[in-house]
Amino acid sequence: MARRGAHLLMLWIGLAALAGCAGPGVVAERSVSEADEPYLLDSGDKLRVTVFGQTDLSGDFSVDGGGNIAIPLIPPVQARGLTTSELQAAVAASLGKTLLRNPNVSVQVMEFRPFFILGEVQKAGQYPYVSGMTVQSAVAIAGGFSYRANQDVVHITRKRGDRLVEMNVETSAPVRPGDTILVGERYF
Repeated sequence: MARRGAHLLMLWIGLAALAGCAGPGVVAERSVSEADEPYLLDSGDKLRVTVFGQTDLSGDFSVDGGGNIAIPLIPPVQARGLTTSELQAAVAASLGKTLLRNPNVSVQVMEFRPFFILGEVQKAGQYPYVSGMTVQSAVAIAGGFSYRANQDVVHITRKRGDRLVEMNVETSAPVRPGDTILVGERYF
């Protein structure tokens, strides 16, 4: 009986070892809950605002340093901290007060605000954000790690509402528009 148990144990170990050599598959799963958060507009975002039936009021607009967009014939509209749906409603309300009855407005983000990468990378600086970006892809855009870089953990500073959040993350973590990534130096 003990011999049979030993054979089963050896068989199980052998199958486990073969399963490890099974080829490509899922290496790790991580929650992307932050990527599911609604995108909040801020300075540097470029938007396309379409007022249906009103080509003179439609166009591409940038969110300025004060967080506003300037659409012709209406006062500046606050965009900072709003989602595109909330901005659509704000623009429609402003147009409805002065110019149009029941305006139909659409807002799209044409270009996200840039991200910044500093520290132990080949070319630190400001780069355009690409949807779905991770720290690894941001480092690749900046020319890769320097030879002294800590390639395991980086520091991200992110604006959430009216506060700044600082966090240490792995290189597989998602990057958001406006993030500042600091790649530190390794100790050894």
